[in-house]
Amino acid sequence: MTAAGTRIPLLTRLGLHRPELRAWAMYDWANSAFQTTVITAVFPRFFSDYAAAGLTPVDATARFAWATTIAVTVTAVIGPILGAIADVRGLRKTFLALSMSVGVVATLLMAMIPQGGWAFAATVFIIANIGIAASFVFYDSLLPHIAAPKEIDRVSTSAYAIGYLGGGLLLLVNLAWILSPGTFGLTDSVAAIRLSFMSVAVWWLVFSLPLFFRVPEPAPALESDERRTDNPVRVAFVRLRETFRELRGYRQAFLMLVAFLLYNDGIQTIIRMASIYGAEVGIDRNAQIAAFVIVQFVGVPCSFVFGALAHRIGAKQGVFIGIAIYVGISVLGYFMTAAWQFFALAFLVGTVQGGTQALSRSLFARMIPKHKSSEYFGFFAVFEKFAGIAGPALFAASVTLFTSSRAAVLSIIVFFVVGALVLTRVDVAAGEAQARYDQEGPPTNALTDAEPSRNAS
Repeated sequence: MTAAGTRIPLLTRLGLHRPELRAWAMYDWANSAFQTTVITAVFPRFFSDYAAAGLTPVDATARFAWATTIAVTVTAVIGPILGAIADVRGLRKTFLALSMSVGVVATLLMAMIPQGGWAFAATVFIIANIGIAASFVFYDSLLPHIAAPKEIDRVSTSAYAIGYLGGGLLLLVNLAWILSPGTFGLTDSVAAIRLSFMSVAVWWLVFSLPLFFRVPEPAPALESDERRTDNPVRVAFVRLRETFRELRGYRQAFLMLVAFLLYNDGIQTIIRMASIYGAEVGIDRNAQIAAFVIVQFVGVPCSFVFGALAHRIGAKQGVFIGIAIYVGISVLGYFMTAAWQFFALAFLVGTVQGGTQALSRSLFARMIPKHKSSEYFGFFAVFEKFAGIAGPALFAASVTLFTSSRAAVLSIIVFFVVGALVLTRVDVAAGEAQARYDQEGPPTNALTDAEPSRNAS
């Protein structure tokens, strides 16, 4: 309700009150099917059991790990470069379409993986991962162009919520096919998996279309020393060098990146190690799949809640709440012995996973210059992809040192604590003011021409 007693429409409360905002958020619905069905629930086991048939389990795991590493590395290298070119020429939507198309085609090709064809499987998996990760650079960079500062937290969290719902719904359909192929006229589970890959590709493509029709392409903004006739690749590399140098000058955005790298390392470690740790303490595979579905559907309302919470107390405080709950998850994980506790932990993860990551995205978007949003989100993608390297390493070291995964679960807390400490140093208002100054120049009512320090906090 407003002060005048009028009811605020639901879409306004969710941050989806304009067509371009809803269209932008639909890309989360579109791509989340790949995240749930391919990356998490289906492809890893399909790779080890079918594509890598004939290899030892250790060799299959190693090849899958290398495929993941290659995809992450390539994305980290090309993300900022393509982001800079997109900013220079106003090609955010074009590059988003290209990267999305690469991912869709590679996902379709997954349906053609033969038994024992691990090399082909690894190749299309790498290409698909590069496609989806690159698309995030351009997708995220559109956010500050379509949402006002007061809207950006709700828009970001609502998109995550929609993504959870879309990914979860298709995952349920795919799991039904795989677990009971005969019911749907399929010959076996392999045929069901192939159909699942095709359904993901079609889902991703079809539900991406609203963004391309409804979201406007932001106009390119050239720097004072740039001309439209300049070679865009050369300009992009010059900008990239400048942006990398300037990033530390944008003190608040840089601190936000460092904090995000740290606490997201903890988040990613929980995501990646949950299945292995659960199996070690006796949680069977079906229970783990059910727990993952719980995460998807709990994440829908809770992501919306985080958006409303950010509106009341601020996005930064919302992230702190998420970090605190993750610390609790780590502690509870240490004592876990039964399946019901695994479900309880899955529920807790669902409450904070989407909200914490969505608010991190919107916080960063508010503290960067809009005309360089693709470049900066290119670096954001680098930090996001490399989050999760130190955590598993510390996890492995703790297991070796203490001969117990329970101790390793507790070791993850250090990432949340240190990340939270760095986050306390982020002055969001100062970061917003600096980005606004660099985008628009000094306020028209400024009494002096003095430029604010880039190191203002």
